[in-house]
Amino acid sequence: MKQISILGCGWLGMPLAKSLLEKGFSVKGSTTSLEKISVLESSGIQPFQIVLSEKHINGEIDSFLQNSEILIIDIPPKFRSTSSENFVKKIQNLIPFIEKSKIEKVIFTSSTSVYSDAPSTALRVTESTKPNPETESGKQLLATEILLQSNENFKTTVVRFGGLIGDDRHPIDFLAGRKNIENPEAPINLIHQKDCIGIIEAIVKQECWNETFNAVAPFHPSRTAYYTQKAIELGLLLPEFVNSKIAVGKIVLSDKVKKVLDYHFQDRP
Repeated sequence: MKQISILGCGWLGMPLAKSLLEKGFSVKGSTTSLEKISVLESSGIQPFQIVLSEKHINGEIDSFLQNSEILIIDIPPKFRSTSSENFVKKIQNLIPFIEKSKIEKVIFTSSTSVYSDAPSTALRVTESTKPNPETESGKQLLATEILLQSNENFKTTVVRFGGLIGDDRHPIDFLAGRKNIENPEAPINLIHQKDCIGIIEAIVKQECWNETFNAVAPFHPSRTAYYTQKAIELGLLLPEFVNSKIAVGKIVLSDKVKKVLDYHFQDRP
């Protein structure tokens, strides 16, 4: 039985862990919350309370990594108007522990924010497009990708997810009824939680390492068309967009996921 450690059993990591358990894997999972330990344990996940910071790691990180062959890093950078962190430094602190463990392969969940937008909705982005992040989060994610993939002690595959949606999470929930929303003609780049899990599992099953994948559903209507229709479907107040500025955006292509992993997207956003 193969063992996998998932650093970050949150909105994506938790259902991913459950899915891997169903497929016969042994799973160790981490959370920063003491209250969630029992939730992980009741799901059959071996739980660990681990908190990464810029200076040190709190928790039994050695035991968390022990005897696992694969580590999935699923912890997003935290950037708020009142506080921010050095995410790269947090992962730098983790690397020595990976190096001395039996971890041979790493999956790092990144974001399409590593690609810049352009004043044209026709911009099409593939994995060969040079990243040029504009946000602090995107900059630190890209630096972390490079940090992990340049390490020769283990193999790292990066998955750049688009906007994450699921049955309990959708942008329309906070866009409904809002007014003066900018960038109405920009294309959407979303991916359903089920596809996030499916793509990660395909990487593990097919042993596809030292790769980078864009992971976005092949469905790119404009923001105004998509969110208006979604509000109508759910009986919500319509969002109101404004064309005060030139539209900027990109279409992120996931052809490599379909070709290399032979993956077929399950859920239309």
